[in-house]
Amino acid sequence: MSGMKKLEHIGVMVKDMEQSIRFYTEVLGMRLDRRERLNEDIELVFLHFPGQESVEVELISRWDDSLAASGIVNHIAFTVDNIDKELERLKQAGVSLIDEQPRTILDGVRIAFFYGPSGERLEMFQKPNKG
Repeated sequence: MSGMKKLEHIGVMVKDMEQSIRFYTEVLGMRLDRRERLNEDIELVFLHFPGQESVEVELISRWDDSLAASGIVNHIAFTVDNIDKELERLKQAGVSLIDEQPRTILDGVRIAFFYGPSGERLEMFQKPNKG
């Protein structure tokens, strides 16, 4: 039984963060929720539609021309409650893992990437426990 709960976000690589923010907010009508630096090279921006805060588009500032070959949509992320348990379940199911162990980013968010059957990058996303 899967412990995946919902679609969390879709990560999109962008060439120009300011231009992309304007497009997603002014043209598509999304709201900028938060903007954070992952490190010196990578900035993340999360947007959602009003009234649909539970599913986000994540803009990723790291651009590389070689991305065009593998797709600008970088990954699809799914919310999980227990990332360790899900990683073990995926291992048992023979899923090809990118991350054998979860990584911690952005003040306690735990993530792990894996591949779908066609080589698509998928992510498990566990929010930090509050309290």
